[in-house]
Amino acid sequence: GPCTECSCSSVKEADKNTSKIKKKECGDQSFIPKIFFGTRTHKQISQITRELKRTAYSSVPMSILSSRDYTCIHPVVSGSGSSRNEMCVELLEGKHGKSCLYYHGVHKLTEHHTLQSAHMMYQAWDIEDLVSLGKKLRACAYFAARELMVGADIVFCPYNYLLDPQIRESMEINLKGQVVILDEAHNIEDCARESVSYGVAESQLRAAREELDFMVNNNIRQKDHEPLLAVCCSLT
Repeated sequence: GPCTECSCSSVKEADKNTSKIKKKECGDQSFIPKIFFGTRTHKQISQITRELKRTAYSSVPMSILSSRDYTCIHPVVSGSGSSRNEMCVELLEGKHGKSCLYYHGVHKLTEHHTLQSAHMMYQAWDIEDLVSLGKKLRACAYFAARELMVGADIVFCPYNYLLDPQIRESMEINLKGQVVILDEAHNIEDCARESVSYGVAESQLRAAREELDFMVNNNIRQKDHEPLLAVCCSLT
């Protein structure tokens, strides 16, 4: 209900005006923003969801976005180390005549949470809870978390999911009009720097230089390739 006992009651009228504007923008349908809660590590997400369970908001629909390193349950892909993403994509695309049966079972996980919510049994959960349930139902926890994000009121994720534009795009995260909370925000600078940084090996630079040299010598878009060639040469 509306606040009456605390200082925020004084801004009640301002809130009403804001909600009217949002309703007009959304065609008279009230817009309810999601809360995106960013943390530095996955371990911190576990701590926060544990605290959420102890509050009156434990039954609020939620989701946790994390990498395949934490959520993949495919016996072959999950044990493949650094090539998890590539192997997952190959299975989804049906390369080599194989597909991921866990991906096709995503609806089992999402329907389980929908059913719990309908019976007022919904409780805050952690990544380990979702993975454990995924193994039990033979359903992919990684894609289930993304599906659950659509109907979630609060979404937990590491910083880079909110700061890195490429990850935001791939995870279909739209922050416009949403509420963003950054835990321990003094770590944001390092994460932001990392999001726009890229590592390249000397062998890659030399290969690029050779290709660009070929382009310039054969008069292929010379104006575009000459400055790039100069950059590669100066770096090597």
